[in-house]
Amino acid sequence: MQSFVQRMIGAAKLDVPTYEEVEHDSGATGQAAIVVVLAAIATGIGAMAGGSIKLFLFAAIAALLGWLIWAAIIWVVGTKLLPEAQTEADLGQLLRTLGFAASPGLLRIFGFLPVIGGLVFLVVNIWMLVTMVIAVRQALDYNSTWRAVGVCLIGWLVQLLILGLLGGAASLGMSGAPGAPAV
Repeated sequence: MQSFVQRMIGAAKLDVPTYEEVEHDSGATGQAAIVVVLAAIATGIGAMAGGSIKLFLFAAIAALLGWLIWAAIIWVVGTKLLPEAQTEADLGQLLRTLGFAASPGLLRIFGFLPVIGGLVFLVVNIWMLVTMVIAVRQALDYNSTWRAVGVCLIGWLVQLLILGLLGGAASLGMSGAPGAPAV
């Protein structure tokens, strides 16, 4: 069995056996959550180019909520709408594989760097998209990487819609509340 750090490195390196290991290790859910928390903190720090703690908190919380929402959406789409014959997965398996797929997100901490910060975020986001596809393919026992890409694309679009609705509702609630400060 790999150590926590070895699992993070293996996931970042797209190592299929690492994804299989965390998928089947129900005790790794906490580790996956730690990866997401660390990546969320790194995202928050990297997004603080303007120095705003509010931006840090927003980015970190959005990353955590995104993981939970993403896993739930992927589970529904991947197991109910677009399963392959051998697909069998529970939400825990997706939380674990998707959590470790967030490992490259730790590099987002460098997003605050002048000139290259935006490039860091772009490269890491693309890298994480690839790790997410591998995580989904392995957790859902897909033979087809393209099916995993499709499930990720559908999941991403649904997640953006949900987060947009939540963000819109939150801003309406803040601006419409009596005594609420103007944003």
